Amino acid sequence: MSSSKKAHFENRLPDKLRVLAKYKMLIIDEIGYLPMDIQGANLFFQLIARRYEKTSTVFTSNKTFSQWNEVFADVTIASAILDRVLHHCTVINIKGESYRLKERKEFMRQKQHIVNTLFEQSST
Repeated sequence: MSSSKKAHFENRLPDKLRVLAKYKMLIIDEIGYLPMDIQGANLFFQLIARRYEKTSTVFTSNKTFSQWNEVFADVTIASAILDRVLHHCTVINIKGESYRLKERKEFMRQKQHIVNTLFEQSST
């Protein structure tokens, strides 16, 4: 949301929100990766309110909905955002290991196998 904050400080927020609101689909990745301050949460709410029932928004997050109070620094704003987000949504809950972590573990396992093979060959 830093671009929205910048637009707010430059008195261009209405234009920025209008641009973000017009996309047929907006993907917001990793909600909750970094917490928002109250101003960021208010700006985010304005964006969600503009898009509400008009366009599609996809969110990804490792946070449960009950943890969004922590993300948005205010229970009231978090509730208002969730009210709009969850009204017509489809929630897809993916459980299990991250693909990135899974690939990294496999890479490390292969690397360890190569190292072990090299030591076995050099000791014989």
